[in-house]
Amino acid sequence: MHKRLWIMGVFSIGIVLVASIVSPIPQSMAYHQFADQHTYWGVQNFFNVVSNLAFLLSGVAGVIFIGGSLQSPAHSVFITRSEHWPYLIFFLSVVMACFGSAYYHWAPDNDRLLWDRLPIAIALMALLAATFSERVSLKLGPRLMPLFILLGVGSVLYWYWSEQMGAGNLNFYIVVQFYSLLLIVLLSLFFSSRYRRGADIYVALILYAIAKLAEIMDQEIYDLTQIISGHTLKHLLAALAICWILRMLRKREPLPEKLSGLSNPDILSNSA
Repeated sequence: MHKRLWIMGVFSIGIVLVASIVSPIPQSMAYHQFADQHTYWGVQNFFNVVSNLAFLLSGVAGVIFIGGSLQSPAHSVFITRSEHWPYLIFFLSVVMACFGSAYYHWAPDNDRLLWDRLPIAIALMALLAATFSERVSLKLGPRLMPLFILLGVGSVLYWYWSEQMGAGNLNFYIVVQFYSLLLIVLLSLFFSSRYRRGADIYVALILYAIAKLAEIMDQEIYDLTQIISGHTLKHLLAALAICWILRMLRKREPLPEKLSGLSNPDILSNSA
C-alpha cells in the first residue's frame, strides 16, 4: 500500500511541476460562444441556464441523505462519522454549482466563469478526499480534504488572477479538473473499497466523461437534434453522474472483513 501511495504522490508532484513549466493555456474567448443562445421568457441562453436545475435537485437530495445519516447513526451507511463530511461538502458544492453555472450561462464571460468553476473544483476535491478515505485511510481522508479544497480553489483563483493580469493560465485548473478524476480512478483500481457497491464509482465517472464529450460536441449535437445542445446535455449527464454517486451511497454496506481490527472510537454503532 505504502509503495503505491509513494508512487502516486511522486507522480502527482511531477504533474504539478509539468503544469508549472509548460506554456500557459489562456481561456479562449470562443469558449463563451455556445451553440444554443435562444432567449425565452427573458432568460438568455435559456436551456443552458435552466438545465442547471438538475444540479440543484441532485445536490439537495444528496445533502438531505447525508444530513439524515448524520442524525441517525444507527442507520448510517458510513463506518465513521468523519466520512460524512467529504460527501456533505461534495453535495453542497453541487448545489452551489447550480447557481454559479446559471449565473455564468446567463451572460457568459470570464468574470462570471469564476463562479461556475469554484464549486466544481471544490466538489472534485471533496470527492477525491472521500475516495481516499474509503480506500486508503479512514482518518487521513477527511484530514486531507481541507488541503485538497485549498488546492482546488487556488487553481481557480490563480487562473482568474492570471486572466486579469493579461496572461491567462489554465494549467493548474486543468490539473485539478482532470488529474483529480484520474487519481480517483487509480485509487479505485489499486485500493479496495471498505464498502459494497464500490465499482459504482466507475459508472459515475463514465457518465461524467460522456458529459465532457457532449460539451466538446456542443455545436454538433445541437445541429443534429435542433432541440438540445451538447452543453445542455453535459449538465444533464453530469447531474446524472451525481445521482449515481448518491445511489451508490444509498445501496452500499460496509464489508465485514474491512471492519475487523478497527478501534476508532468514532465508529458508528451499526457498523461495529
